[in-house]
Amino acid sequence: MSLTGLFLCTFLVVHMAGNMQLLIPDGGQTFNEYTKTMTSSPFIKVVGIFTYITILLHAIQGILIALKNRKSRAVGYAHKMQGKGSSWASRNMALLGTVIFVFLIVHLQSFWYQMKFGTIPMTDDGLKDMYSIVVNAFSNPLYVAFYLISLLALAYHLIHGFQSAFQSLGIRHSKYTPIIKFIGYAFSILVPLGFASQPIFLYIKSIS
Repeated sequence: MSLTGLFLCTFLVVHMAGNMQLLIPDGGQTFNEYTKTMTSSPFIKVVGIFTYITILLHAIQGILIALKNRKSRAVGYAHKMQGKGSSWASRNMALLGTVIFVFLIVHLQSFWYQMKFGTIPMTDDGLKDMYSIVVNAFSNPLYVAFYLISLLALAYHLIHGFQSAFQSLGIRHSKYTPIIKFIGYAFSILVPLGFASQPIFLYIKSIS
């Protein structure tokens, strides 16, 4: 669970950095070139398949852990000890993970499926104009709201998951644990904010 989670953290950074090209004011040229590379490079294709497998493994492991925890406590506590020794995020990782998984399905259908099987307009230089697809999606306020709510769930998921991954791997030390926690909080805030900047920017641009 820890290893798949940390790999997906790396994927998030790379994916966010790539999608930041949506903010470049060149009519989507750079982003369309980026998407062509991401769908035509053999190396990227292999990494993509590995990423999909990792996501499924992480989701299945999360479900199994949630079921095991529930089974180990067949009878619930008479009074929930909210905030006693655990954070809200740690107590609701299964719920957060479910929200994120639903978001991934919608996200893949909106963009990856369209890229592979949809009818995509072409640019003058022969590139699939995925930029126009993204702009159209983020012109819908309901989709933007769903996207941002999902990113909030991701942030809370990362707040607990990032630091607990290192703890599960045995990396726990009075000197280094505070540093890991600080990096974890920074990562959990900055990465979702980076993703959030894209729909917010494009939505504001669509109504201006």
